[in-house]
Amino acid sequence: MMKIVAQTLEQIAGVEIFPIISLLIFFVFFLIVGYMVFTADKNYIEEMKNMPLDKDEDFHDDL
Repeated sequence: MMKIVAQTLEQIAGVEIFPIISLLIFFVFFLIVGYMVFTADKNYIEEMKNMPLDKDEDFHDDL
């Protein structure tokens, strides 16, 4: 099975660039998510963290 895949990939011109592009996409995504985490509003994070514990909110618990 891997021989078929290897032979097919060998026939594609420029196939060696695909792993590099994949790594760059992952790295850029990781940096963006890291930036968003470190610059997020701390009050919003605290509110979301405590949301499951709040019983005085109007949730539909009677389902």
